[in-house]
Amino acid sequence: MPNTSHLTIGQCATLACLLEATAPKPGNVHRGADFDDMTFTDFLVSATAIAPMIEQAASLGVGRTVLEAVQATRRLVPVNTNLGILLLIAPLAAVPRETAFERGLPEVLQSLTTADARLVYEAIRAAQPGGLGEADEMDVADDAPADLLTAMRVAADRDLVARQYANGFQQVLNEVKPGLVDGQQAGWSLTDAIIHTHVRLMSRYPDTLIARKCGDEVARQSADYAAAVLQAGSPGEDAYYAALADLDFWLRSDGNRRNPGTTADLIAAGIFAALRDDELAPPFG
Repeated sequence: MPNTSHLTIGQCATLACLLEATAPKPGNVHRGADFDDMTFTDFLVSATAIAPMIEQAASLGVGRTVLEAVQATRRLVPVNTNLGILLLIAPLAAVPRETAFERGLPEVLQSLTTADARLVYEAIRAAQPGGLGEADEMDVADDAPADLLTAMRVAADRDLVARQYANGFQQVLNEVKPGLVDGQQAGWSLTDAIIHTHVRLMSRYPDTLIARKCGDEVARQSADYAAAVLQAGSPGEDAYYAALADLDFWLRSDGNRRNPGTTADLIAAGIFAALRDDELAPPFG
C-alpha cells in the first residue's frame, strides 16, 4: 500500500495545508470559493512558503519557526492565511520524528523559553490577524510575556489554538487526527473525512474566530447548525450533503464574518500529525 513515510516534515506541513485548504469545508475559502480579501491561491502559496522553516523546527525552536514562517508567508501573500496553523504545527514539528507525540510534545511545550514568547508575539504582530478584540489587541501590543505557556493558558477559554498549548493538543491529537483516520478507514474519501471532522469539531467547540468577530451567541449558533448536519446523516447520504450546503450558506451570509477559521487551523494540524505518523494513505482525493 502507498505510504507517506518518505515525506519530509516540511512536505508533511505543505501537504497538510494544501489538503485542508482544498477540501470544501463549510464557511471557508477553498478551490470553489474565495473571499473578497483572501483567495484559494493565497493558501496554496502560503503552504509552499512555510516548508523550509517547518522542516527545521526541531533545531530552530517553536518561536523562531513561527516567526520566520510568518515572515516568509507575508513576503508572498498580502493577508494572514496561516498564523493559527503555524502556532499549532510548529510545536508538533519540533518533536523528533522517531518520538511519539504523547512523549515528545509535553517536552517541547515545557521547554518553551522567554525568547519563544518574544518571537511568537513578534509573529502575531507581523501576521496582523483579523478578529482580535480590544483586549487581545492590547495583549499583543504589550511586551511579550516571560512564559508563553502561561499566556496560552490564560487565553485558552477564548481561543481554541491557545487551548491546545494548555491541554497538550488534546483536540488535535485525540479528536481531529483519529477522526480523519477513522473516516478514511470507513471508506470515505479523505475530502469527506476532512469535512466531517471539521463539522464535528465545530459542533463540539464553538469556533473562537467566529466568537471574536461576531460574539459568543453567533458562535454557539454555528455549533448548533453543525450538530444539525451530523444529525442529518453521514458522507454519501443526500440529507447530509443538503444540510452541509445549508450550513455553508449560513456561514457565508454575513460577508464571510462567520468563517470558522480556528476550526480549520486545527484540521490542518491534525492532518499534519497524521501524515507525520504515516496514518493517512494516498489517494488524497
